[in-house]
Amino acid sequence: MIAELGATTPGGSLLVLAILLPIAGIILSITLGGRNAERVALSSTPLGFALACAIAFCVGRTGKPVVYAIGGLPPPLGIALRADGISAVMLITAAVIVTVAAFYARAKFNTPRSVRENRSSLTFWIMLQAIWAALTMIFVGGDLFNLYVALELLTFAAVPLVCIDARPETLAAALRYLLFALFGSISYLLGVALFYGAYGTLDIPLLAQRVQATPITWTATALMTTGLIAKTALFPVHLWLPPAHANAPAAASAILSSLVVKGSFFLTLRLWFYILPALPADKAAIFLGCLGSVAIVAGSIMALLQARLKLLIAYSTVAQIGYLFLVFPLATGSQTWSALGWSAGIMQMLAHAFAKAAMFLSAGVLAEALGHDQIAGIRGAARMLPLTFLTIALAGVSLVGLPPSGGFSTKWLMLQASVASGQWIWTLPVLAGGLLAAGYVYRILAPAFSDDQISLVLAPKRSQEAAALALATIAIALGLMPQSFFNLLEIGRPIARGLP
Repeated sequence: MIAELGATTPGGSLLVLAILLPIAGIILSITLGGRNAERVALSSTPLGFALACAIAFCVGRTGKPVVYAIGGLPPPLGIALRADGISAVMLITAAVIVTVAAFYARAKFNTPRSVRENRSSLTFWIMLQAIWAALTMIFVGGDLFNLYVALELLTFAAVPLVCIDARPETLAAALRYLLFALFGSISYLLGVALFYGAYGTLDIPLLAQRVQATPITWTATALMTTGLIAKTALFPVHLWLPPAHANAPAAASAILSSLVVKGSFFLTLRLWFYILPALPADKAAIFLGCLGSVAIVAGSIMALLQARLKLLIAYSTVAQIGYLFLVFPLATGSQTWSALGWSAGIMQMLAHAFAKAAMFLSAGVLAEALGHDQIAGIRGAARMLPLTFLTIALAGVSLVGLPPSGGFSTKWLMLQASVASGQWIWTLPVLAGGLLAAGYVYRILAPAFSDDQISLVLAPKRSQEAAALALATIAIALGLMPQSFFNLLEIGRPIARGLP
């Protein structure tokens, strides 16, 4: 059955179009320059959303992954692009958030009429499309080396967004990010080389057929996993994330926190669940789950201690990333409860992406309106910025895990999988993380809704508030997804297809 995944299927050409669209946008933006780069980005992102929806429709209709063999040559002679259930869902997620962030960023990164071209504006629109292209390649890629190329493109597009304003602190944050990312890249590439030397292919389904529990396999897996968790900022290799995300412009922070770290985590899922599903990896899964548990608690505590709103949100990302790694002990194997763990992990990717993007965009509105993002200085701000704090409250509901949000669905599924599998220990970080999240969300909302008087430096832009509110609303609506959505997540999962 795996061999069938190398031949082009109906709808496979959509995968190529999904990659070419942002790449064409980058070329046009560089060629046309000036304010045309903004126009290209804003016109291409809705088209990308339509393509992502079309891919998801093809996957859901056939119940099988959509495949495109580049050049008509299936692996191992050629390279295949593949979109399964989680690919389709992540393509839509990326398209929605990139589109909303792009329209939000118009106010800051437009090209003034008095100048022909603005460096920061041109950089932002090009790097935004480069991130989108890299994420699309990651979500549909089926070859480990080409995924490495996509991962590098993602890094080198994300780093400039951190230091786009060229302040000393942002340059330092970008340099730290780059060093961690390069370490992760080298580690990942070494693992890829070992896999190719041992098995003669880097195609994921073919590797799944050939891989064996040998020292080389485990060494390659360890190297790749180490590199990927460094790029994902899993505790304790999270040190680059808070300064990078907190000092970037709000639109860039939203993209970095909601999507960029998900790219490397997505590859971690591909490695463990698509290449190694038949190998005994229980101890490794427990180890990754323990790292995730520590990240949940440590990240939440650090968020509680922050004085700046954007730093609080950034450390919250460290905590929320920890939940992602609970998928490894809760979704490993072919038991019934593994489907619950799998759905919980993917739902966490989605709920966190929308909620955290909404919070960073709202933090940007607040910082511009007040002239700062100090939590101590937002007393009474909810009176002046009701939509902004409604957005933060809705996003906070999802982060805490209150019904009917996507965050609630995540935690409920994780608790069910923990109990059904007899792994009660994982209920502790899930519950503790929810309580700690309630604490740092309360730290934001309590002073904002006080009776203090506060004045605004600038009036908030309603379009930006509406953009952030739309994302927070999606984070809540995720908790109302029907069973057909979870069935879509199972399409293409190796264990669900009955692999040994």
